[in-house]
Amino acid sequence: MAASNIRFGEGVTKEVGFDLKNMGASNVLVFTDPNLARLEPMRVALDSLAKAKVPFQVYDRVLIEPTNESMEDAIAFARNNDFDAFLAVGGGSVMDTAKVANLYKVYPEAELLDFVNAPIGKALPVLRPLHPLICVTTTAGTGSETTGVAIFDHVPLQAKIGIGNRAIKPTLGLIDPLHLKHTPKMVTSFTGFDVLCHALESYTAIPFKSRPAPSDPKFRPAYQGSNPVSDIWSLHALQMCEKYFYRAVADPEDIEARGAMHLASGIAGIGFGNAGVHLCHGCSYPISGMVKGKGYTPEGYESCGKDLVPHGLSVTITAPEVFKFTAPGCPDRHLEGARALGADSRGIKQADAGLFLADTVKKYMYDLGCPDGLSAMGFDSSDVDQLVTVIIDNYYLSTGKIKGTLPQERVTKLAPRQFTPEDLGNIFSNSMKNY
Repeated sequence: MAASNIRFGEGVTKEVGFDLKNMGASNVLVFTDPNLARLEPMRVALDSLAKAKVPFQVYDRVLIEPTNESMEDAIAFARNNDFDAFLAVGGGSVMDTAKVANLYKVYPEAELLDFVNAPIGKALPVLRPLHPLICVTTTAGTGSETTGVAIFDHVPLQAKIGIGNRAIKPTLGLIDPLHLKHTPKMVTSFTGFDVLCHALESYTAIPFKSRPAPSDPKFRPAYQGSNPVSDIWSLHALQMCEKYFYRAVADPEDIEARGAMHLASGIAGIGFGNAGVHLCHGCSYPISGMVKGKGYTPEGYESCGKDLVPHGLSVTITAPEVFKFTAPGCPDRHLEGARALGADSRGIKQADAGLFLADTVKKYMYDLGCPDGLSAMGFDSSDVDQLVTVIIDNYYLSTGKIKGTLPQERVTKLAPRQFTPEDLGNIFSNSMKNY
């Protein structure tokens, strides 16, 4: 088990300057995005650095949904300056960018794909110590403040790819509920669904004991399969969703509920950061990559200025169909997941576990404003083959023609049921409309 230290509570951001000073930082690179650069979380963080007399520079060019190009830009900025510590103030995109920049600063000779997960990257082990990284998370969804995972779009491949290695996990994650007070309603909803799917997928992933041991511990993946410790965190995160998710979306002034979802994000992060996720996330990556040109940008994300399926939405849009499919692999866990979300499973047979969990998730989706399936985001049946199709030989990888779900071995191989391209096609087809 590996997870970052976390600190939770209203106002903890004010302590970050002294945290970095106590770590011996003498030149800090602060990552944020152009929108957050003007907002209260950054003001509080920078005031804290100034109060502690810690020198810093700000990099505010992080993209929402980072790409290989934006990662390369951030890496170059980090490498060209003498930084000895990193601070991320933002959501998953900011935190993941900071993780990647930290890694590649320590490996100045490395190319971007050297540490990216196979089969797209080389998945090299990380053997050098990284610089201290503190993450001040401003969204209640990704759990990136606790995990050794960083995700970004690879534009030439039209796919989400990632680096998964416990060495890149933050030194400390600060979870400050005050940062969620002005988060738009649908941003709160979609990030909350990321929490929900993180927890459900990690709880239903294949058991850690069913996976082969690596030839050397340095090759052990961050995502290891469901395990007794992750199960505790994942189920508790689902119970927190049942208690607080609706309230957090309904009322931005409900700091108790929004703070609880903020904490649930980190709790789910500890669960899935060690157990892993599977098909909901595997299917989400081509959805995010292929939305360009479809004219879809949801409420609350207009400032991004581009077609966008937010990560939490891209993950949950196929979730009902995914859990219908995976339930035969571990029906008891699918039923337990539905119960943790508040559903009454009395009289439900194991054979109906998938449909029961799917209906439970679907009710959350309908009530909390998720669009009616992939078709509502510009997709249609003609996109299904491209969403699925993958050729994984090195020639097509090197020429940038790989697309779809099957390259996401980091996550799809954790599914509790084996699948074929036809199975994936059915998941996407049946997810065109959800209600």
